Amino acid sequence: MRAITSLDEYFTVVREDKPAVMIFSAGWCPDCRYLDVFIDDVEEKYRDQMDFYKVDRDQFLELCETLDIMGIPSFLVYRRGQVVGRFVNGKRKTREEVEGFLDEVLARAEGAGGDGQ
Repeated sequence: MRAITSLDEYFTVVREDKPAVMIFSAGWCPDCRYLDVFIDDVEEKYRDQMDFYKVDRDQFLELCETLDIMGIPSFLVYRRGQVVGRFVNGKRKTREEVEGFLDEVLARAEGAGGDGQ
């Protein structure tokens, strides 16, 4: 999974047509490290439909404050510059919860015409 390294990169990626899943976490966060158990498999499962990125909360603290991400790990999904899904809280997330969230985001996108046209 690619790590976001600058705000320019962040704001470029979120404008893409393919949904971008931003995973906000920190190295010191045990609930974030729990994602490491399964997140590579989740990324592989959804790779044709979404791109996945890690955002270090400590490196982008002002961005997190602006986006109202106070708890980690948290997920934002963007498409064409718009937030199309939020799974934001400070609780540990299971693989089932993450996949359920991603499935819901994809179902809403398809229900809205898929490509938005």
